[in-house]
Amino acid sequence: MDVHVRDLRYFITVAEELHFTRAAERLYVSQPALSKQIRALERQLGLHLFERQARAVTLTAEGEALLPGARALVAGWERTLREARTAGAGVSLTVGMQTAVGRDLQREALSALRKRGWRFSLRLVSWEDPTAGLADGGSDVAFLWLPVPEPVPGGLASRVLVREARWVALPLGHRLAGGDSVPFAELLDEPFVALPRAAGVLRDFWLALDEREGREPVIGAEAASPDEVFEVVAAGLGVVLLSEGNARLYPRPDLMHLPVDGLAPCELALVWRADDTRAEIAEFLTAFPPASPVTA
Repeated sequence: MDVHVRDLRYFITVAEELHFTRAAERLYVSQPALSKQIRALERQLGLHLFERQARAVTLTAEGEALLPGARALVAGWERTLREARTAGAGVSLTVGMQTAVGRDLQREALSALRKRGWRFSLRLVSWEDPTAGLADGGSDVAFLWLPVPEPVPGGLASRVLVREARWVALPLGHRLAGGDSVPFAELLDEPFVALPRAAGVLRDFWLALDEREGREPVIGAEAASPDEVFEVVAAGLGVVLLSEGNARLYPRPDLMHLPVDGLAPCELALVWRADDTRAEIAEFLTAFPPASPVTA
């Protein structure tokens, strides 16, 4: 019988939280999707793992018996995967990301490390997982826009590489598309394209919740990838905030990009697991100098 490591990780998280909503938040999946996956695992194993009541979730005797072995299997898989990535000559790392990085941040650094025998796999992950694979161990490091949600076992550490202004993408013909910039106050009543709810605080940041002074955003649509976002904006279903650099990385003839006045800047960071003490992670970080501090 074949069982996905992902499903065991889901089972372990629910067993630790004894609450499907909190477990779903840790795993960056929706609560209904998590419940469906756990039921599928129970059917596959022929075991009843949880007692589900209106206000409580408890492990059954079968679930209690499965938990230690499931933890050992997941830990063993993660250890084996790390060893496989570092096997042979040189170092192998998987780098997660959710949008194109550009800005010449990667090219020179990765090229220099490749010349020393390092190998890299670039992993593009949707915003359904705002950690770009760090949470499930699929990525060793990731280029991410802050803030990154917690909790992740062991925690996350980050180094800000770029600070940029936030811009807005508008469909051609939009009432605000003719100016040189857009005051954020002019966008408060506009429908926005939002990241998935699983993106958590990152979704909130790109909806600029902190600058809305309590006014709820109007959500015109949700999208899980840059291509989806820009298709929805071009269709006139909403506008979206993006970084200044990404406005240049994702040009489209059917969109207009303008700077937005009145918003704090956004930060692109290199992120890794705080408990990952491998020497190659520390060496990788030295190839990416941090952004200059903001001065008054």
